[in-house]
Amino acid sequence: MDQRLIEAFFTAYPQYTIPPDLLLLIGIFVYIKLPKEKQRHIHFLLPFVILCFTVFYGNLGSYTNYNFEFKRSVNAYFGNTEYPNFNLWLFNVAERQIGTILYLILIKSYLRPFKRKIINWMIYLFILIALVLQFSGIEPIYLNQPIIFAIGANMILIGSALYFTDLITFPSYLASNPLRLVSFWQMTALIFMFTLSYISSVALIYLYEVNPVLGTALQAVGIYLGILTLAILTISIASPFLPNIFDKEPFYESN
Repeated sequence: MDQRLIEAFFTAYPQYTIPPDLLLLIGIFVYIKLPKEKQRHIHFLLPFVILCFTVFYGNLGSYTNYNFEFKRSVNAYFGNTEYPNFNLWLFNVAERQIGTILYLILIKSYLRPFKRKIINWMIYLFILIALVLQFSGIEPIYLNQPIIFAIGANMILIGSALYFTDLITFPSYLASNPLRLVSFWQMTALIFMFTLSYISSVALIYLYEVNPVLGTALQAVGIYLGILTLAILTISIASPFLPNIFDKEPFYESN
């Protein structure tokens, strides 16, 4: 494949930074307005952390495309001299690894104690697999990492499935209206985002070789779904100010 096409494709991630930046400003404003006890609660603190972290690495990705020398030096440090325009090292670590762990922790916060232990082991296993695959050179940090991402995406989907089984079986959830729970919308957004990202990421190079228009379109849709997920997280932070739209989460006693 033409190297210019590859580099154009793999530096396309941070093209849509304005909507996330606006969502971050809204999120910061709303979070500051929350009562102190809610600011410390995981169901408001963690969405805020994910929002801030996601916008941060998105803007850093844009900066790396602006500052080529910085990007080239980081690639050279990791041993990538063939594709100095890649900034995948940033998105592999921030989005596909740290981001996956943060979303697993968010899912865990809505589960019963037994299922939380399952998520804990999933997180430990994911960290171990990611480290082994990277340091062994099987999936270098500066190239596309379909195995690591596929494992992380499947764990997110499994975690979301654990949530939805609680939603239809546990009395606390059965007594509530799912459409009025921010957790329902969070899990739904994660399923759509990671399902599409899973398909496009695993077959990323193949798609771009066979049908670059389709590959680029799937990537763009994935970005839009990511923005939608950030919007839902922002709404989650603001949910205490929207009592006519959202109900309180049916917390377990151990929360």
